[in-house]
Amino acid sequence: MTRYIALLRKDADSDFGVEFPDFPGCVTAGSTLEEAGRFAEEALRLHVEGMAEDGKPLPAPSTLDDIHSDPASHDAVAFMVDVPTEQTRVVRVNVTIPADLLEQIDRVSKNRSRFLSDAARVRLKQLA
Repeated sequence: MTRYIALLRKDADSDFGVEFPDFPGCVTAGSTLEEAGRFAEEALRLHVEGMAEDGKPLPAPSTLDDIHSDPASHDAVAFMVDVPTEQTRVVRVNVTIPADLLEQIDRVSKNRSRFLSDAARVRLKQLA
């Protein structure tokens, strides 16, 4: 497990926004503080899994001093998010899927494997 700093922001007319300075582009939001925290964990986990699938190394976690040295972070509240960093073994499989379903997946996702993995995780949580 590795802990990364998340930054939480909230304007009067918006949801709670969360970003990760160590992972540019990894952002999420929630309508409540609890929801934002849950979504932050999920967003970071998915981002890290995507990096692993793409063979990209994870950055070393920044320190709070590093993050607060950026003036853009002064209006945010920092909190820690744990992410499993053990490399998950990725296995190539051959699946059969209806062509129309595959076309629908391709319309909404650039990465079929990630889409199917995410869908499987959601369904497994529902069944648990």
